[in-house]
Amino acid sequence: QVQLVESGGGWVQPGGSLRLSCAASGDIFGIHIMGWYRQAPGKERESVASLTSKSRTSNGTANYADSVQGRFTISRDNAKNTVYLQMDSPKPDDTAVYYCNADGILLRSGNYYRNYWGQGTQVTVSV
Repeated sequence: QVQLVESGGGWVQPGGSLRLSCAASGDIFGIHIMGWYRQAPGKERESVASLTSKSRTSNGTANYADSVQGRFTISRDNAKNTVYLQMDSPKPDDTAVYYCNADGILLRSGNYYRNYWGQGTQVTVSV
């Protein structure tokens, strides 16, 4: 089976920096898309950023929510099945529980899984 474990959440001041990590464990051959979502109190879960895996012709395609474009950076270490979210210049509106997501998980056994979620990590941006 597959597990996603997030780390790196916590408190950060506006304008500071914080990096989230999410490691996927299991006998994984590859993961098509890894990304981050967030959910603030009283709001729906929303996509923050996603990154596809590398191919022969691409280093992967990143997509960002308009609200974080230019401030957050998503990256992956495919050898470690880990995705990162570098949060620079966070704002109080970025306060939320951040969830890691992995979609299109191929195990070495040949089993294929869709849409796995981590347990979430709290990020609080305040003075």
